[in-house]
Amino acid sequence: MVRSALLAATVLIAAGATHAARAAEKPGLWVTIYNADQALVDDVRRLDLPAGRQRLELKDVSAAIRPETVTLTGEGLSIVEQNFDFDLLTPQKMMEKAVGQQVQIVRTNPGDGKETTETATVLSANEGVILKIGDRIEVLRDDGVPTRVIFNGIPQDLRARPTLSVTVDSARAGPRLVDLSYLTTGLSWRADYVALFDETGGRLDLQGWITLTNTSGTPFVDADTQLVAGQVAIAGNTPPPYRPISRPRVGAIAGVVRGGAEAGAGPGASVGDVHVYRLPERTTIAQNQTKQVSFLDAHGVSAHKVYRWSQSDFESADNPSSAEVAVAFANSSAGGLAAGLPAGTIRVYERDAGGAPKFVGENPIGHTPQGSELAVKIGEAFDVTVQPTLVSSQVISKRRTRYAMSYRLSNARPGPVTVELRQGGLHEQNTVIVESQPGRAVDAYTRAWAVTVPAGGETTLTATLETWW
Repeated sequence: MVRSALLAATVLIAAGATHAARAAEKPGLWVTIYNADQALVDDVRRLDLPAGRQRLELKDVSAAIRPETVTLTGEGLSIVEQNFDFDLLTPQKMMEKAVGQQVQIVRTNPGDGKETTETATVLSANEGVILKIGDRIEVLRDDGVPTRVIFNGIPQDLRARPTLSVTVDSARAGPRLVDLSYLTTGLSWRADYVALFDETGGRLDLQGWITLTNTSGTPFVDADTQLVAGQVAIAGNTPPPYRPISRPRVGAIAGVVRGGAEAGAGPGASVGDVHVYRLPERTTIAQNQTKQVSFLDAHGVSAHKVYRWSQSDFESADNPSSAEVAVAFANSSAGGLAAGLPAGTIRVYERDAGGAPKFVGENPIGHTPQGSELAVKIGEAFDVTVQPTLVSSQVISKRRTRYAMSYRLSNARPGPVTVELRQGGLHEQNTVIVESQPGRAVDAYTRAWAVTVPAGGETTLTATLETWW
C-alpha cells in the first residue's frame, strides 16, 4: 500500500514538473487532470506582502480541494497554519447561520403593492424555515406572496467563493511569486474519436476530441492544461504523500511534453508508466461545464477492413456464427499517426454511394501507445460465417489432451475475404500436431490463422493441437 502511494506521489510530482518549471517564470494557472477523479492544480500568484506573521485569504480555489495536499511556497515565506473555508454564501446557508437570531421579513401585498415588515426569530432551517413572529409560529413558504428576508450582516465564516486561509510568516516585505499547489476532485476528462473510413482507398481520417468536465465548484480560467492517460495508484481514501521537500523546477520533463504538444496531431509524451497530453492552447474550464477541445486531426491513415472469428474452447456448433467486422490500422508514424492515443470511444463512418457519411459502428479503445495495432469492431458480418466442429478429443495422459478441429468458413459477399480465425483454450504448454495451413501463436493460450475465403464460396481449415498443464 505504501509502495502504491509512493508511486502515485512520484507520478503526480513528475507530471507537475512541467507546471512547476513554468510557475517559476510568471503568474498563471496550470492544471493536470488524471483518470481517477484527481487533478493537480498549480496556481502561481504575485502578492505584495508585509514582513512578519499575517493571514492570507486565497480565493478561487477548488471547492473540492483536498486540504491535506496543499503546499504554498514563496521566497522567504513559511506556513504557520492553514484553513479551508468551503461554506459558501447561499440563501440556505445564510438562513442556517441565522438560527436563534432575528431577521426582518418583508412581504409585499400583491393587490396594492404595500410592504409590511415584521421582526422574526429563526427557530429552524431544516427542510424549510420555521419562524417565531410575536406570539405565533410560522413556516416561511413560497405561497405566491412576494417575500424577502433581511439579515443583519454576513456571517464571518461564509465566503462568496471557496477560500483557503493561510497564516504565514514572511521574512521580508515586498512583492513576490507565491506558488499554491493542491490536489482536487471534480475535474475529469475523456477522449472521443471520429473516423471516416475509405475501404477502397485503404485509409481513414481520424479526428480526436478531449471532453473536459468541471464539477469542482470553481472555474479554472486560462489554464495551461495537461491530461494524464493511465491509472495512478491512490491508496484507498488516503492521499499520497504529495508534499515534496523541494518542488522540482527543472525543465527536462517540460521540454519533452512541450515538444510533443507542439508537434501537432496527437500530442503526448511518456512520464514513467503513464502518458501525458498537453492541450495546445490555454483554456477556461467553467464550473458545471462540459467542453470539447480538438487534440488530433490526422488524414490518410493507412487502414483496412478485417474479419475476425474466435472461440475460447474446443467445441462444436450446431449452426454457423457471424464473423466480427473491424477496421484495423497501426498507431504509428509510418501509418499516419504521431503519438499514443488516450482511451476513449472511436465512432466509425463510411460514405454511401452518394458520398454522404454513414455511421457504421463504434467501440472503445484502451490507452494505446505508439507502435500498437488497433482493430475497432464495427459490427458482425451476416454474410461471412464460421462453423466449428470438434472432430475428436483424445486424452493422452492425465494432464495432456489432443484436439482435432475442423472449421467451415463461408463467404456470401461478391468478393473474396480473409478471416482471422482464433482458437483459444490452450494452456501454456502446447504443440501443433498438424494444420492445413500455417498459423501463428497470438499468445500462450491462443492460435490464429488467416484464412482466405473466395467470393460466394467456402474454405475448410483443419488443425490438430495438443495441450497439457
